[in-house]
Amino acid sequence: MFKLYHQVSRLVNECMMDEGVSLARSKFLLLLECQGPQRSTDIACALGFAPRTVTEAIDGLERDKLVMREPDPKDRRAKIVSITDMGRTVISAAQQPQHKTIEAIFNVLTDDQKQHMKEIIRCLSEKTEELQRERDQNAGDPSAAASTRSLQAVG
Repeated sequence: MFKLYHQVSRLVNECMMDEGVSLARSKFLLLLECQGPQRSTDIACALGFAPRTVTEAIDGLERDKLVMREPDPKDRRAKIVSITDMGRTVISAAQQPQHKTIEAIFNVLTDDQKQHMKEIIRCLSEKTEELQRERDQNAGDPSAAASTRSLQAVG
């Protein structure tokens, strides 16, 4: 599964790069396009990236005129990042090869296989969410986390 994920990601990234934006950069642009202007700390939280990584990415996107920074009216120390018209044009152009590539990959499957795959992914996703909830609950209870580690060591 990881091998397929990396293969698809690499191919999609290459196709998107032909249009001028990487898969990683497109995540920033799509977030700003869909959710509107945001502070870099909010972007970091939404994408699960370190604040320094986000700052560096925004620097590059701003240099390429895909985003712009403006003072936050609520906090003079912070900046609000928003997508520019050029950023919208670039992300729109890059989404076409992204969708086309993904469609070409998954069109090898029959409709029944696609439906079966959706069911498997839903099942795995639900279990992953359950395990994450348990982990989050245990993070608030040090004795539960220690008990879980003890059971894992025995198993």
